[in-house]
Amino acid sequence: MSEPRGDTPARIDIARASELAGRVLDEVDRAVVGKREALTLVLAGILAGGHVLMEDFPGLGKTLAARSFAQALGLDFKRAQFTPDLLPGDITGSFIFDQRTGDFEFRAGPLFTGLLLADEINRTPPKTQAALLEAMQEKQVTVEGRTFQLPRPFHVLATANPVEYEGTYPLPEAQLDRFLMRVSFGYPSLEQEWQILANRMARQQEEQVLDAVVTPDELLAMQAAIEATVVDESVGRYCVALTAATRTHGDVLMGASPRGALGLLLCARAYAVVDGRDYVTPEDVKAVAHAVLAHRITVKPELWMSNVSGAGVVASILRTVDTPSAREGAAGSGGTVGPRGERHVP
Repeated sequence: MSEPRGDTPARIDIARASELAGRVLDEVDRAVVGKREALTLVLAGILAGGHVLMEDFPGLGKTLAARSFAQALGLDFKRAQFTPDLLPGDITGSFIFDQRTGDFEFRAGPLFTGLLLADEINRTPPKTQAALLEAMQEKQVTVEGRTFQLPRPFHVLATANPVEYEGTYPLPEAQLDRFLMRVSFGYPSLEQEWQILANRMARQQEEQVLDAVVTPDELLAMQAAIEATVVDESVGRYCVALTAATRTHGDVLMGASPRGALGLLLCARAYAVVDGRDYVTPEDVKAVAHAVLAHRITVKPELWMSNVSGAGVVASILRTVDTPSAREGAAGSGGTVGPRGERHVP
């Protein structure tokens, strides 16, 4: 069983974190062709300290992306194939009786790793899906009354097929809310699809091995560096306004909770750093809004047959909620909020 890291990683600044993030994306780009925007969102979710759900049809690179990020980030990698007969103990681990000692010994499940690929997570019943809740939120696992800490860093990249796909179980709202982002890859263009084929012929083998760009400790340091990103108060209030608008939209049965607003802020900060900046703009918030908010919205049941979706609701509120006019990188009238929550007014 992997032990959690107890040491404090070396500190790095935002410029270094941004440089490393760019190198990680370049490395993953070697394996996952033509999906830079989606990969940027996934990396932003990891740098923000969260978990990412990749939902799309089979064969579009979701599993490859997860494996590639594990390699580029230098993380231990385990894959759990979620099937209808999978039990919670198959994920968390369980106590096994050791005949030699006469004691019960804990055998860790695949959760005890740096990056877990929860493959086709919506093909297993809700009871097994729920086995991930404590791990994703608390970074620990409780089995038969005993609690075990998970390694650091720990991230879940889950893949899922669309709910209309045969043999799937809808993820409950509590489970969806634990995912910081939900990202779709989409079909490649004709040129990108040919590049996939060309790359496969050039390497002359199925598996593509990527270089580790950072170590787990460096990833923790990058995540810590994100905390120094400057957020103008108007941008923070924009996150709140967008999230609140999901609760009053006419097509919505249940909107995003305050966790959605916090997710917007965290992901926008990480997205800004990946983009090479130490401050957040409204455009960063817009760039991550669909991935952060859409899966937290429940539309009214009578509208499901009208193709109304959470993504459509997010697109609507992005058009209607006023965008802050504060200057990029400069303090607006409300000042800026520093890494420890202090306010700075010019």
